[in-house]
Amino acid sequence: MNSEHVMALWVLTLIYMGIVWWRTPKNVSSSGFFTGRHENGKEPSLWLLVASAAISWIFAKSIVNAANLSNAFGFLGGVGYGVYYLSFIVAGVAFYIIRTRTSYESLPAFLHGKYGLVGMRLFLIAVGIRLYNEVWSNTKVVGTFFGAEGSLHYWLAALVFTAFTVIYTWRGGLRSSLLTDAVQMVFAGLLLAIILYAISPPLMQEWPQATPDMTGAALTFCLLAFVQIFSYPFHDPVMTDRAFITNPKTMLKGFILAGVISGAFIILFSLVGVFANLQAYTGSNAALSVSTALGLPMLLVFNVMMLTSAGSTLDSTFSSAGKLGILDWKIRNVMAESTVDHARWLIIGLAVLGNLPLLTIYMGDQIGPAIIAATTISGTMVMGLAPVILLSFMPTSAINFHLAFWPGLLLGSVLAFMPDMFPEWIAIGSGKYALTTGINIYGLAICTAGFMLGSLITYFNQKEISTCSAL
Repeated sequence: MNSEHVMALWVLTLIYMGIVWWRTPKNVSSSGFFTGRHENGKEPSLWLLVASAAISWIFAKSIVNAANLSNAFGFLGGVGYGVYYLSFIVAGVAFYIIRTRTSYESLPAFLHGKYGLVGMRLFLIAVGIRLYNEVWSNTKVVGTFFGAEGSLHYWLAALVFTAFTVIYTWRGGLRSSLLTDAVQMVFAGLLLAIILYAISPPLMQEWPQATPDMTGAALTFCLLAFVQIFSYPFHDPVMTDRAFITNPKTMLKGFILAGVISGAFIILFSLVGVFANLQAYTGSNAALSVSTALGLPMLLVFNVMMLTSAGSTLDSTFSSAGKLGILDWKIRNVMAESTVDHARWLIIGLAVLGNLPLLTIYMGDQIGPAIIAATTISGTMVMGLAPVILLSFMPTSAINFHLAFWPGLLLGSVLAFMPDMFPEWIAIGSGKYALTTGINIYGLAICTAGFMLGSLITYFNQKEISTCSAL
């Protein structure tokens, strides 16, 4: 990439930042900072919720993943990634039931009431690691569109992008995130239309055919995504925070609409990967390969797309981190200026620490990737959250949580660091994701069985206590 191209990218980036800054609220109350409410106390509207939830799930990493999957496995690979967006439906229904049948005002409060302090804090630690992972994974994608990994413009883009997002989130918390998300959603829609217009003519003339092996691998990934939608959304603060900022009916409608919109967006963007396959572009990042090959105008379009998607995710990450550390961890609902100040310090701390994994490029081919892997809580590791949330109507106590949570964490950790320990028969399907799919299916069964065993133990313990009390 020559200097003129880089300069054009920076000019467009500054324009984008100016528009986002224009939408950032100048003053917010403590309630607005943590719950996204207007200064007059009014809750966010339906379409503001839809736009924020949708664009926050169209993060830079997901866009790259969708394109890479369709490049590797054909269009069905992109559809498989779109299956994850059914998480909105699962989460919406689950949170609607929780909010209409209980008095809990947040998911951590619900977990504390059902499973105790230890279970709640284990959950928050998993969410905290997820938030940490979101920082570097999104700033890294943005940086790669400005220059090769480790180059001056790569680092400058990552740092400027992080600093800008910190500043406007520091200013308004979740309220800033919601309002800027609305602008970013409009940007993303327009940019997607331009991208589809550019790549459609060749695809309409010739559609690349997937081989049987590619189709088998894609179907396996679809199955994996379907299994994970029953646990994955519950450790995502984009959902868990936004599920409690409007009335239950608005939340349910908003989540369904956000799932449809963001899922359709991802599937349509995955056509970029199909186009890369048709043109036989090489490289590990199909979106970057396509944007570079199509020339400067399209490179600029892709770049703003990455800024838009990464920015919407990163500001949600920062606002959620402030709420998690100040309110959720301490089980507090008191929102004052002092709590906002403390949350702001957490935002700055996460911004600094969250980018440290980018330094692993200087640590060697083995050490660097190992450190990055250690920071990631995958969908496999949190599979135990499915019965913890979805079967919470059964008799519950702390034992339910532990019998469901720890098996998933153990299986996910072994898969991440010692996958060779699993025998071949565990794999289900074919291709790259067969082992992960098998572990998730068997693992979910184990976690669910553990939870139900815990319910049985809890039931008899409660019955014994009731009998003793009667005597």
